Amino acid sequence: MSRNNGFSLLQPAGTDSEYRRLPDHVMHDLGLEEFCQALSTDARERRVITNVLSQITDDAKVAAYRRQIFVDIISLPGLRKNMMQLFDKIQFMKDFSSMHKTTEEELGLWHLFHRLDELDDYIKTIETMRDCLGDERIRSEGLISLRSYITGLYEDACFAEMKKDIAALKIKASDVQSVTLGVNVNERFEAVSIGLISVNKKPFKKSGIVSNFADAIAAKDKLRDNSDWDGDMHYQLIEKGEKHGIIDFMKNEMGSIALQSAFATNTRGKSTIVSTVADGAAASSTVYLDTVMNKMLGNLVRSLRDTLTKYANVAIVNVSGLVPEFVYYIRCAEFISGLMEKGCAFCEPQPQAEGETSMSAKGFYNIRLAMNMENVSEIVANDLCFDKKRTVYILTGANRGGKTTITQAVGQLFVLAQGGLFVPAQSFEYVPCDCIYTHFPADEDKTMDLGRLGEECVRFKDMFSQATGKSLMLLNETFSTTSFEEGYYIARDSVKALLTKSVRTIYNTHMHKLGEDAQEFTRESSGAGAASLIMRTEDGRRSFKVAQAQPEGSSYAKDIAEKYGVTYEMLVSGS
Repeated sequence: MSRNNGFSLLQPAGTDSEYRRLPDHVMHDLGLEEFCQALSTDARERRVITNVLSQITDDAKVAAYRRQIFVDIISLPGLRKNMMQLFDKIQFMKDFSSMHKTTEEELGLWHLFHRLDELDDYIKTIETMRDCLGDERIRSEGLISLRSYITGLYEDACFAEMKKDIAALKIKASDVQSVTLGVNVNERFEAVSIGLISVNKKPFKKSGIVSNFADAIAAKDKLRDNSDWDGDMHYQLIEKGEKHGIIDFMKNEMGSIALQSAFATNTRGKSTIVSTVADGAAASSTVYLDTVMNKMLGNLVRSLRDTLTKYANVAIVNVSGLVPEFVYYIRCAEFISGLMEKGCAFCEPQPQAEGETSMSAKGFYNIRLAMNMENVSEIVANDLCFDKKRTVYILTGANRGGKTTITQAVGQLFVLAQGGLFVPAQSFEYVPCDCIYTHFPADEDKTMDLGRLGEECVRFKDMFSQATGKSLMLLNETFSTTSFEEGYYIARDSVKALLTKSVRTIYNTHMHKLGEDAQEFTRESSGAGAASLIMRTEDGRRSFKVAQAQPEGSSYAKDIAEKYGVTYEMLVSGS
């Protein structure tokens, strides 16, 4: 969440929600790693998306705030396109900006001009973002607040006035032909202070004192209407020598310049007398001018850099902190829009602060199926409800019948919904969970020390100790790596313990007896209830539909045996 600038697109102002990070393996177990990978080809963006989705809070206000923003962004493709173009520009300016770069080199006129150019770009960026958010179709609290936030930054920094000043000062670098300096001297004609009087469009061409004085009075070639310098001026034309001073450097290297301030610095000069008689004198004078300009401008540019950096912070640093949050919504909207165009059903999730029913999902499915199936019309959708009578589901069914798929899908609903996104369902109402715990089979190399059963026990105990009545726990074949008797004994006690905490749970297992005992678990519980959930079969075929019913393990096995001719009667009769 972006907290450094006082505004966030992920959390409404004035809330102080508590977040818990999903354990590292949960996103993998739920199949959401693949989802995040598909959203962007940029590794930084994927990290941002994963980070947002894996930070969980049970605050329903946060989920509703995010969902409203997502509705605006998914319904306004033009806004997404314009904002992404703007973010690319912001990133470019951050990467190549000199606002925050320090150097030991002398800071000359080019630095001054370049910083003013950067500030002009920053102001235009803020204006563009403000205009994009001015779309009257925007309805979400978050984007309306962002619009006010950007407008406030713009007005507080007086960017409109500054933009006018910069525009009035802008001239092309190729127009800079001369610089007028004012030098104060002491009684020994030693320079005691130097000031920049003006930057001029034309070079000095007259060498006479009178003609130069006339030019100074007429001021036809100056870039500004007045001057803080008052006095006569002596200019002596230098006819010889190569041009390698700072002005020539600026003419060759700069893009555009801006300058409007007369100033003076208390800088000591070595000499105020320039001779052009001897060979090489012109070169010496040019070097002298270069030195004078650099010393004179260095302090000013450093001071100006500090001032402009303050405005750059307002224009870019504050706003750029919101870019990753905005990109999160945009990438998710683009991907989900694509799935919807493909024919997949998505809905706006409806978060509830509390209620008798803690989840009601209709027509939901696993988003990985939508991502990987060519014909999405073949996806089988299901309904499921969590309430006090059905807090723990014991899910049984045939191998490859969809148990793991539907277990993942339930977890996906909560993660996506609490991230503010549309979810793969016809409708989804829910009380947000404070964390999601998954207990899927571990890799072999993680069970070397304790053995599989020992590792499963340690993991489950750790999960249970952290879980609350607002948590979601998804168990996939937990305690199935030992004999049925041992596994059932541990699983039975685990289910009873989960009921004491009222932890919303789906326990996907082959232990059909566990499902058969669901009613007994409910009777023994003081509040929450357990229910048997099955992956229904039709004529011995997997339907991928769930139903609340007693396990049909034996009947399913009988159907399979009859289908392949391996019942006792069929075997001994040879039929």
